[in-house]
Amino acid sequence: MDDDQRRFEAELAAADSLRLVRLRLWAALLVMFTIPIAIATPVLYGLAIGNGSPMVLPTILIAGASMVLGVVTVWLARRVLEPAERLDQARIWLGEAYRRAREESLRDPLTGLGNHRAFQDELDRQIASAERYGTDVAVALIDLDDFARINDLGGHAVGDATLQAVASLLSHALRKSDGVFRIGGDEFAVLLPHTNADGAELTTRRILSSALVMAASPVVPAGISFSAGISAYPQLASDRSMLYRQSASALAWAKRHGRTAVTIHDPARYPAGSLDRPASELSALVERVVSLRPLRAVFQPIFAVDDGRPVGYEALIRPFPESGFADPGSLFLAAEMSGRTMDLDLACIETAVTTAAELGLAGYISLNISPRTLESVDFSVGHLATILRGHEIDPSRVVVELTERETIEDLPRLQANVAGLRRLGMRIAADDVGAGNAGLRLLSQIRFDIVKIDVSLIQGGVHQATSLEVVRTIRDLAARTRSTVVAEGVETADQLRICRDLGLSAAQGYLLGRPSAEPPRDALDLDQILADDPWAMLNRSKVPA
Repeated sequence: MDDDQRRFEAELAAADSLRLVRLRLWAALLVMFTIPIAIATPVLYGLAIGNGSPMVLPTILIAGASMVLGVVTVWLARRVLEPAERLDQARIWLGEAYRRAREESLRDPLTGLGNHRAFQDELDRQIASAERYGTDVAVALIDLDDFARINDLGGHAVGDATLQAVASLLSHALRKSDGVFRIGGDEFAVLLPHTNADGAELTTRRILSSALVMAASPVVPAGISFSAGISAYPQLASDRSMLYRQSASALAWAKRHGRTAVTIHDPARYPAGSLDRPASELSALVERVVSLRPLRAVFQPIFAVDDGRPVGYEALIRPFPESGFADPGSLFLAAEMSGRTMDLDLACIETAVTTAAELGLAGYISLNISPRTLESVDFSVGHLATILRGHEIDPSRVVVELTERETIEDLPRLQANVAGLRRLGMRIAADDVGAGNAGLRLLSQIRFDIVKIDVSLIQGGVHQATSLEVVRTIRDLAARTRSTVVAEGVETADQLRICRDLGLSAAQGYLLGRPSAEPPRDALDLDQILADDPWAMLNRSKVPA
């Protein structure tokens, strides 16, 4: 509640009622009526007694004066009370209108639940109560899975009915002391006083189980799944702002890693300081980056393993200090938490393509795009083609990298957009293969032109037979699909030698070239690099193919 609202309510409550106004007015008029009579009575009686006059005349005069004053008093009272009554009626109407408007402003019209502002107000009250009495309070943020698909297949009527069904389920599944709010399109918040994180997890999992077995109706599909993020005060969060941010981060984690899950916030999952600012501030900063582009592009060269010639360049984005982000990781995490991943991806692509055109780099340009972007209903292959044409970049020179670190949520939509990119002449690369939760599953779901082996496997292959065997498996799988294999993170001569001995196509890493605004364009003498390495003599044994 803001200061103006508090001031208005205080002034409205402090306004005098009409009954009190009447009492004060009649009291004042009574005083006005009695004072002249009280003064005139002894004077008239004194004059009558002094002149020997009978008492009838003073009595008649006093009675007449009283009648005149009484009439005047009543007339004045009515003249004053008429506008007072109108003002009091206006005050009552204004108070009722304000209360109705406030109730409507705090209520979601579709579900009847409290809205985001009501949630924030109640969260403030619960945190204040928890601080005062030393109790717990937990927050669970809930986001429906595949809600966009429900809208697409059934229309907005089905989507609205689904939201109403979920709201009803949440309302009936919780205690009277708990709060349920709809705070976004398909996002709900549950406020659980006197509950820690474990208790909130049990409650939310019970609700999820009920949603999954929900009976179908003529307008709502059977079984509704959702993902949820949980945090608790003071168990995990030290204030209300951190409580909300932690719940949001846990929800984002659940959505990224499989969905239909209930996740408690784990600080170890996020970079230090990535959640130190409110979600609204992070969203505003991402919006500013998307609009003003305080970004620069650097390029890491990719070299052919057989002859050392540069075959392409991977574009990497670095935020300027004025962006508000210290590194790319915190920028992309903030974009994900605020739902602006696609907007940021397109802004980064525009920056990278602009710089690549200015540098006139030969070979292909490798651009990173999140699966969240290619799964978005708002993504347009034509828009990406327009960006390339605007900078005279031939689509055949572009490689779109998809990271395997993120779980695919809408595979059919992603496959359709990948097919659209390929029709324009672009190639598709699987990035970080071997590092994500999905393992090698991504390679079986999408046809890739390039397979990039994660740095952990390349660096581990020098000392671990298991890592080396995985690299061989990826190489053989890529050979069957006629895909080019690129090794990432090559930092030593031994790692480069493994790439050569296994017959990998290309490699990139600090040994060959760091990301730079002016990347190298000449071929490397890889034999000389291997010969000059002081540690190469210790590991001369050839890796079996």
